Amino acid sequence: MLERSAAFARAFVKWLAVAAVTGAAGGLVGSAFYLSVAKATELRDGAPYLLYFLPLAGLAIAFFYRATHMESEGTSAVIGSIRSGEGVPLVLVPVIFISTALTHLCGGSAGREGAALQIGGGVGFAAGRLFRLDEKELRMATLCGMSALFSALFGTPLTAAVFALEVVSVGQLYYSGLVPCLASALTAYGITGLFGIAPTRFSIPFVALSADGLWRVAVLAVLCALVSILFCVTMHKSAHFAEKYLPNAYLRAAAGGVIIIALTLLLGTTDYNGAGVGVITAALERGEARPEAFLLKLVFTAVTLASGYRGGEVVPAFFIGSTFGCAAGALLGLDPGFAAGIGLVAVFCGAVNCPVASMFLSVELFGSGEILYFALACCVSYMLSGYTGLYSSQKIMYSKLRPEFIDINAK
Repeated sequence: MLERSAAFARAFVKWLAVAAVTGAAGGLVGSAFYLSVAKATELRDGAPYLLYFLPLAGLAIAFFYRATHMESEGTSAVIGSIRSGEGVPLVLVPVIFISTALTHLCGGSAGREGAALQIGGGVGFAAGRLFRLDEKELRMATLCGMSALFSALFGTPLTAAVFALEVVSVGQLYYSGLVPCLASALTAYGITGLFGIAPTRFSIPFVALSADGLWRVAVLAVLCALVSILFCVTMHKSAHFAEKYLPNAYLRAAAGGVIIIALTLLLGTTDYNGAGVGVITAALERGEARPEAFLLKLVFTAVTLASGYRGGEVVPAFFIGSTFGCAAGALLGLDPGFAAGIGLVAVFCGAVNCPVASMFLSVELFGSGEILYFALACCVSYMLSGYTGLYSSQKIMYSKLRPEFIDINAK
């Protein structure tokens, strides 16, 4: 009995040490990345002419990836490497860091978490090698790195830890990773506080729990599941279309940059360039969103990422979900700001197939008021979004329709 207790104690201390180092490194890199993207956005807002340099930025990004042989590396590849036990190359960290900053500086439509998961995977794997972990333990260290960077960028440590564990194999949550991933996420979260980086939080109106409110939220969640399917299918199809008809990475990047410039000039607004946090905030806190905003953001994001620009899909999913929820919720008789919050969480859940992390996300972003509404929306969206997903290497281990082991890739 004493031997078993000692073994658990040794493992606990070892993983706390791994998590502390990974979280500290992730917090420092994540803080630098957050501040760089924020500065790039600030510069673009103050100098709108930077949009016209987007094709040149695309050419530079294509060159970086070609020169470092990282063309096939992305969030989906990182998820696949965790399952296969392959390493995440450390050179990916500076490449995705610079490429994402350039994308935001020149007005590409993308998020930050794709870069965060890739940078975090590289940092975590490197930390695991430092501790001389074995193959299986290196996978856990990689997940710790992903948790750290996600936490550093969004200020949501609990969501970050559960998301990293849930996103790889849907239906199988490795509880052995809870301590290291949460410790890593909390460490990174603490590091960002030293740099004055405020966590992402929104103030939304809450609706008292009632049967009337529940059925309206359920209907909205059904619609959000359809939007998440549209989002995932559009992202996959646009990438395949671009690679098929423009196989040259340089031509693809230049063409995509020109299209984004043309769309921006046509619409006469920069609301759909960059991450679009201002539009998300308006939808959530003021209940204001144009009905077509979610579709326009979908087009901008699909063109940007299919053309080879770097970033992520989660913040665009927040944009699409919040603006759609705001507009559709008003038609369903829900408070637009509250409906925007439901939409944000439900579309995110349907796109990444992570219902537990999505529920925690609602608490960390909005507070715990009437969490049953958000839990209902996550459950409905998760089931009705089918087997689509943003990450093609994500494994869905159990059927959404019956208690059956299926082990298929997200589509």
